[in-house]
Amino acid sequence: MQNHDPIIIALDFDSPGEARSLIRLLGDQAGFYKVGLELFTAAGPDFVRELVASGKRVFLDLKFFDIGETVKRATEQVSRLGASFLTIHGSPQVMRAAHAGRESSLLKLLAVTVLTSLDDDDLLEAGYQCGVRDLVHLVVRKALETGIDGVIASPREAVSLRAQAGPDLILVSPGVRSRGASPGDQKRTATPAEALEAGADYLVIGRQVTRAADPAGAVSQIREEIRFALTAQ
Repeated sequence: MQNHDPIIIALDFDSPGEARSLIRLLGDQAGFYKVGLELFTAAGPDFVRELVASGKRVFLDLKFFDIGETVKRATEQVSRLGASFLTIHGSPQVMRAAHAGRESSLLKLLAVTVLTSLDDDDLLEAGYQCGVRDLVHLVVRKALETGIDGVIASPREAVSLRAQAGPDLILVSPGVRSRGASPGDQKRTATPAEALEAGADYLVIGRQVTRAADPAGAVSQIREEIRFALTAQ
């Protein structure tokens, strides 16, 4: 994909001021940002509009999960903000409702499969009778049937998801950090290069950049790591 930039920086802050400071520090090093529940709750839709107006792309990570009519109407609202991506729960009713709500807008819908903070033991504790891999593939099958644009999935499942879904499904992988970086609360992780090699289209990177002494330098280092790994193949 020509001129494709796979890096999405997670703005995991509790105030828009902190987010704006990071964006200024990164400058041209990043053009795609994730706004999650914490920041969206603190700053609201106007912050999304502000980012879009400044030329940035926005991944709105709200993981909609409600009755169909509520999801449909909420998705309609998001489609007017100018965000590029919106996350929704991977249940069929929610996916159908969101698909109807985005109508003819350019908003891309991404179904959440299994959070990267969970593993097979966590699913067993929650009462599931299957492991991570089987549940991920079930959600992807339902997403394809519903016409959803992409999924959120660990890079550990990327290879098998590509085999299942083909090249057109957008695959966004969180839980990505360079070798040696702290995994934090993530369990199913990979390096940026490993995730891209496995088939991810976009990589969500947070603390490795947002908590770095030199955030712009951290992004530059990640890009160099990706370039070196992929050209060395």
